[in-house]
Amino acid sequence: MSTRPQAVSVSHVENERTRVTEWRLVPGAETGAHVHGFDYVIVPITPGTFTIVDPEGTARAFPLEPGRSYFRKAGVSHNVINDGPSDIVFVEVELLQEG
Repeated sequence: MSTRPQAVSVSHVENERTRVTEWRLVPGAETGAHVHGFDYVIVPITPGTFTIVDPEGTARAFPLEPGRSYFRKAGVSHNVINDGPSDIVFVEVELLQEG
């Protein structure tokens, strides 16, 4: 079990088609290993660089630029870690069903 602080989430919207969640990772925090069950869009609010760790343990740096969104398909499996000196905040928009 990790001794890192955990990412904190705040739900903004949840309905039959979408889930919008704001995430905050203080320095050193992680999301914990997880698999995305739905396609999703990430909207960075603050700049920073995540460390993304895949299930095999491979880590890579992933820079975030405020307002520069990105899309990922369902099935992505990773742990997201903030190894930087500042809080990282982003909004995750999950597409719960096609419509």
